[in-house]
Amino acid sequence: MGRAFEFRKARKMKRWSAMAKTFTRIGKDIVMAVKDGGSDPDNNSRLRAVIQNAKAANMPMDNVERAIKKASDKNTENYKEVLFEGYSPHGVAILVETATDNNNRTVANVRSYFNKYNGNLGTSGSVEFMFDRSCNFRIPSEGVDAEEMELEFIDFGVEEVFEDEDGILLYAPFENFGDIQKELENRSIEILSSGFERMPQVTKQLTTEQQEEVLKLIEKIEEDDDVQNVYHAMFIKE
Repeated sequence: MGRAFEFRKARKMKRWSAMAKTFTRIGKDIVMAVKDGGSDPDNNSRLRAVIQNAKAANMPMDNVERAIKKASDKNTENYKEVLFEGYSPHGVAILVETATDNNNRTVANVRSYFNKYNGNLGTSGSVEFMFDRSCNFRIPSEGVDAEEMELEFIDFGVEEVFEDEDGILLYAPFENFGDIQKELENRSIEILSSGFERMPQVTKQLTTEQQEEVLKLIEKIEEDDDVQNVYHAMFIKE
């Protein structure tokens, strides 16, 4: 199934384990989506995607509607998306995606985590080029043949299609998100969830002890309320 699938399968991110934390992150996504394209999901593809993810995370629709209403208020401050790049101990590349309403606070916090756990916060562009940015969609598997789906969606940019116990996953380059979303909707195929991720082009293998050091840094970064996602280039054997 390829390097990408095995990496995704092995990558266990604890950031989604806490429901309250998940809802907070989705709430920020809603604010940014509404500020960017308005409060009507029918006319805002980004907001539609966030609502799908909220459903997948079992976020109550009352919470979603309140978040949309709050985001529609002109007095509600928008969040700025800021990417941080650096290295953990033992030279593992790390990318940190944040959504913040106070950039000075976020910069100070992220820098302190790298310093405390023997990492180094880099400059813009120092690490990002080592990762490929992709988009993904999860759809129900019932009545759908994964191989046929892959063939039918090649023209829309889909590069990989996998099936697991939760449905069928489609992966494509970041820039193909809109085309794939539109085609799935045109075919009345339910989108269970969708999103973006960054795949390392090359992974680095460490000893168990070294892995633990790196994971301590990653876990500390993930605890920050401003952090949306953390990606790394460490090989983790399942």
